[in-house]
Amino acid sequence: MLIDKPVGWTSHDVVAAVRRQLGTRSVGHAGTLDPFATGLLVVLIGRATRLARFVEAGEKGYEATIRFGIGTDTDDSAGTPTVTVEPDAWPTREALEQAAASLEGVQSQRPPAYSAKHVGGTRAYVLARAGETVDLAPVDVMVHRLTLGEWTPPMLTMHATVGRGTYIRALARDLGSRVGLPAHCATLRRTSIGPFSVADAVTPEEISLEALRSPVEMVAMLPQVRLDAAAARDVGFGRSVPQQDAQEGHAALLAEDGRLLAVAGAVNGRWQPEVVLEPAA
Repeated sequence: MLIDKPVGWTSHDVVAAVRRQLGTRSVGHAGTLDPFATGLLVVLIGRATRLARFVEAGEKGYEATIRFGIGTDTDDSAGTPTVTVEPDAWPTREALEQAAASLEGVQSQRPPAYSAKHVGGTRAYVLARAGETVDLAPVDVMVHRLTLGEWTPPMLTMHATVGRGTYIRALARDLGSRVGLPAHCATLRRTSIGPFSVADAVTPEEISLEALRSPVEMVAMLPQVRLDAAAARDVGFGRSVPQQDAQEGHAALLAEDGRLLAVAGAVNGRWQPEVVLEPAA
């Protein structure tokens, strides 16, 4: 199910709403959205919750507004200002574009102190809220594209397409640093994950059985392989099946009628099931 998360809701709030509306406990989501952010949250139900890692692997699109001149302890508008600078002159658009270009590609990004990263078994944001100093190690992330929009100092709009694990809050902070100013992410909206668009999402008030999508739609980014009845039975038992054509990576294994049976990885010319949605009885 694709849901357009409202501002102020946690991702868990959305999961809880789905549980109430559909009467099931087996609900999860792919890719957390912070409470201050809005936009696309992919919610998975039942056995499909095990597809989350394949959904999360897709490129993510965001629309952000960055506020220059003020840094916060969370790198977003929900935090407490830590530094304020009123420059004699704001950066030119050309300077911002050069800074943005320098942040594209593989980047070593320091996650925000208020993040879900673990430090010694405890979430970083728990330690930060307790007043402890949190110094997270940089992590390699992929920034595919940064496209600048309107620049009306001190506010800049930006569209970002990034890979898994990239913090847009950290991008806002680092963009400010590249032009010599503190900065934070003032607003954030996720517009896409892989092939899924927020334009096709429902609001929490519209959650219903009719809004459910089929499991095979959730792995639409993977190549599809149709199996005959014998191979489908083997997959149900978790057994590998031979590939018809040499392929790498993952594939969605489908029954003859198009149902998603499993997601499998390529191993020595065979499809090895990693997630089986229809175990053999």
